[in-house]
Amino acid sequence: MSDLLPRVSVGPETVAQIVRSHEGPVLLEVGFGGGEHLAYQAARRPDALAIGAEPFVNGVAKLLTKIEEESLRNVRICHGDARPLLAAMPDGCVDTLYVLHPDPWPKRKHHKRRIVNQDLLAEAARLLRPGGELRVASDIPDYVRWALMQAQRARTEGGPLRWTARRQDDWLVRPEDWPQTRYEAKALREGRAPAYLRFVRGADAVTTTGAA
Repeated sequence: MSDLLPRVSVGPETVAQIVRSHEGPVLLEVGFGGGEHLAYQAARRPDALAIGAEPFVNGVAKLLTKIEEESLRNVRICHGDARPLLAAMPDGCVDTLYVLHPDPWPKRKHHKRRIVNQDLLAEAARLLRPGGELRVASDIPDYVRWALMQAQRARTEGGPLRWTARRQDDWLVRPEDWPQTRYEAKALREGRAPAYLRFVRGADAVTTTGAA
């Protein structure tokens, strides 16, 4: 935390310059947990810039360990709230945005805290390049319904994100390039089947509210 984190740290003040100077794909994970998914994607795609945001120190420490052990040179970490980071990123700069097994906030009075909401979907629509993808995973059926309802609402209001599923396996079977996380493994042990939602950004015009 004292040595490696400062060298791979990224924040709202620096992210735009870092993204613009990178010539390859940009991957962004909001709430990376233990970091195993982001580390996998970074190792699998060495040409990509893999950015992750996580507020909890234990998760950041675990990802730093993976960066060191696997000699990953293309990972950047935002230790803190992802929202200011997203707001500071340039339009159309992200190839894939991941929100995997977010906190479900199961009580109705807490639903407003769920990270998959209209604000996040608007930012995803702004940040994703045409053809870019938002991936959302959850093992909580109510959260899956919530995410789909939020996406449908955004789509109805003119948003460019389109759910890609055409058959049941499209959202019940994990794609090959989508590794299992510890949250998913726990869900399966406890008898909960995760859903894997994929939304592709079309070429529709989007009103930009973030960094240009």
